[in-house]
Amino acid sequence: MIKRTIQFLSLIMLLPLAFSSYGQIEKYIAGTHYAELRVPVNTKDSTKIEVIEAFWYGCSHCFRFEPLIVNWEANQAEDVDFHRFPAMWNDLMKIHGQVYYTAEALDAVEVLHERVFSAINVEGNRLQNERQIGALFVKHGISQTDFDSAFNSFSVRTKVNQAEARMQAYEIRSTPNMIVNGKYLISTGENVRTQGEMLEVVDFLVEKERRMLGRSGE
Repeated sequence: MIKRTIQFLSLIMLLPLAFSSYGQIEKYIAGTHYAELRVPVNTKDSTKIEVIEAFWYGCSHCFRFEPLIVNWEANQAEDVDFHRFPAMWNDLMKIHGQVYYTAEALDAVEVLHERVFSAINVEGNRLQNERQIGALFVKHGISQTDFDSAFNSFSVRTKVNQAEARMQAYEIRSTPNMIVNGKYLISTGENVRTQGEMLEVVDFLVEKERRMLGRSGE
């Protein structure tokens, strides 16, 4: 009798947790709040949960999203592998993708990323040719020689071409978008109304992937 009473009390104590977990699972639904990619895309590091931000420097929504994503990244656990991904579906976006990968090649993303956004969205400099882009890099401490070498390098052009090819795999149609672990695409819209909520869906899916891997955040 005592054993049954203990089991009953244990069950009662676990019910709130069970309902809480159920509510969390049902909070965001595939096909409503996020899309499942038709074909999963390989991630860079299979031991971590990859999160990608698809952005465009010329996108005012991405510009406003930047402080949110910076804050979000700073608060992630060690098992989250965050990367930026320059979206491109026209020639100007491809040039801006080249800007990002040039900054990356020069180990200058932290210096230049925000400044590229500001140049386009605040100062009205569209950065649509190599001369304008080079001038911005030089203004912020990159030598003209280093810029020329990186911007026209085989490695940068290869990354641009690879990113362009991945656009279809990620099924990106707008920016900013988020992709979690090569499986899920999240964007704002009727059911995800704000950029803050988009990041909440990302957190939900990261936790979903953790549960599938049988581990907790580190």
